[in-house]
Amino acid sequence: MTANPTPWHTDRWFTSPWNHAPDVAETFTFPDSVQVHDVTLRDGEQQAGVVFNADEKMRIAEGLAEAGVHRIEAGLPAVYESDAQAVRRIASAGLPSTVYAFSRCIVDDVKRALDCGVDGVVMEIPSSRHLIELGYRWSVDRAVDASIEATKFAHDNGLLVSFFPIDATRAAVEDYLNLVERVARDGHVDGLGLVDTFGVLTPHAVERFVHASKERLNVSLETHFHMDYGLGIANTLMAVAAGADVVQTTIAGIGERAGNTPMEEVVMALLTLYNRDIGIKTEKLTPLARMVGELSGVAQPANRAVTGTRLFDVESGIIASWVRNVRDTDRTEALPYLPELVGQSGPGIVLGKGSGLDNIVDALERLGLSATEEQRDTILQRVKQRSLETKRLLDDDEFTAIVNDVVAG
Repeated sequence: MTANPTPWHTDRWFTSPWNHAPDVAETFTFPDSVQVHDVTLRDGEQQAGVVFNADEKMRIAEGLAEAGVHRIEAGLPAVYESDAQAVRRIASAGLPSTVYAFSRCIVDDVKRALDCGVDGVVMEIPSSRHLIELGYRWSVDRAVDASIEATKFAHDNGLLVSFFPIDATRAAVEDYLNLVERVARDGHVDGLGLVDTFGVLTPHAVERFVHASKERLNVSLETHFHMDYGLGIANTLMAVAAGADVVQTTIAGIGERAGNTPMEEVVMALLTLYNRDIGIKTEKLTPLARMVGELSGVAQPANRAVTGTRLFDVESGIIASWVRNVRDTDRTEALPYLPELVGQSGPGIVLGKGSGLDNIVDALERLGLSATEEQRDTILQRVKQRSLETKRLLDDDEFTAIVNDVVAG
């Protein structure tokens, strides 16, 4: 990666020089490369009420591959035959992404994954004694023995093995570390999931989680953090800065309960805050998120980071003035990054209760209308009143009608 003399201010973004201060950056131990492992088609579909059919899963997988996503978790073949069919279709489609299936640590589940022709398998087992004994009603030894047998079988049959210890962050530290070490020693592990099933890890604990896991098991580390406290993005970034080299995410953050870590925010933060380009085509992020939103039926806030429909609309009169003043020189003076970097356009100046005179001037210019200075002030007051009455922004027809009425006297 070529060093940028001002990585916080490029022709595409303007973030903070504090991010790159020597005493901050010297604490980072980023890996040489970072891969995205997308779990939208498996963990994302576990959000209550979300159902993807095989055709929809294929569309999403193709979109992920077009965006440069390195690894696609296509589903859990053992759950339902239609899921197995979808996994089989995705695995045989010749996509440039590495395709994984999800599996319990059961040999029969691995056989189903093999039948689908995937490249790898993500293999789950609880790592917390309480969940093994209370949730599964297994003994710890049974869980370990099943994991050893199934991971070894997967490896012996040519599959990449990502070991996925559920609830790792609520397990007793030594219980978790001993379990993964035994499975790696007597079975097989290519990658270890750092699994925060219930989103209960704090950013301050992430570095220790990464380092302790790496010391005990020197394999690729894969983040899998949930958003129950809204910390999944921060925790993922902390983990990557500490050496984790795979991030498990979903599109638009869909997933069980509060959802999974959203890919869009992680990718953009790595690129624009840490100057780490991991090979994702960021201009595909918004179209991909909109497609997943449509197919999942999960509505996203209009101001959602990266992909929100009104993210680059400017109503405030003060900000509208900034936009007009820098529009032809450097739009990043009024934005953290350019909209087209994430597949959007803008910024666009809109009309509402918070607008100022520059909003009016901008709309007049855009629509080819004219008004005197005194008339503009009257138009502004009419726009504010209309927005207050309707509790929304004004469209061009409403604005034009107000202008015509004011100019006509």
